[in-house]
Amino acid sequence: MRLRILTTAEHLADGVTNPVQLANDADPTALAGQIEQLARIDLHFPHFTDGRAYSQAYLLRRRLGFKGDLRATGDVLIDQLVQMERTGFSSAVLKEGVDPADAKRQFERFPGFYQADAAETPTVFKSSIAGPGRS
Repeated sequence: MRLRILTTAEHLADGVTNPVQLANDADPTALAGQIEQLARIDLHFPHFTDGRAYSQAYLLRRRLGFKGDLRATGDVLIDQLVQMERTGFSSAVLKEGVDPADAKRQFERFPGFYQADAAETPTVFKSSIAGPGRS
């Protein structure tokens, strides 16, 4: 999965009707009964130092199995994008004034990871788990 990077205008014009907007202090498990019917959930970052939406995203993807668009809104900076993707976000609305081209280059800086994340398990050592000389 690649995080879709949006401008505010693209976010407002995407055509999704009635997305759920979850406050960053709300419990995402409250959506468990309706998770299958939701097309998009917006998680808000009121300030870039408030990371509660990362935990919400991870819970929605891993524990509740949300398959729709999980969108980061609010004070979204390019430094956060890789971590957003790793915790389950599928799209992010950039803060006004941030260049989408600069944001996309952020993913080139980190081509792989050793740790698992909300979207994928790591593939770095899959073929050599036993190691040299081991069976």
